[in-house]
Amino acid sequence: MMDNLESNYDCADAGGDLHKLKQELAMHRGRPIENQQSQEMISRLENQISFILNKCDINHSSE
Repeated sequence: MMDNLESNYDCADAGGDLHKLKQELAMHRGRPIENQQSQEMISRLENQISFILNKCDINHSSE
């Protein structure tokens, strides 16, 4: 997970960042949700992915 995504995010990093975030999300989704912290981690990863897709105007179908 990335620590800090801000409006000045460099979209040149989007490809690598999305790959890492999606791998981490898949890992967390593959485990049972044991507590609120687990659910919050999944939500945060999903939000980070969405932020990058929207910020960098990446078509969701071409991810």
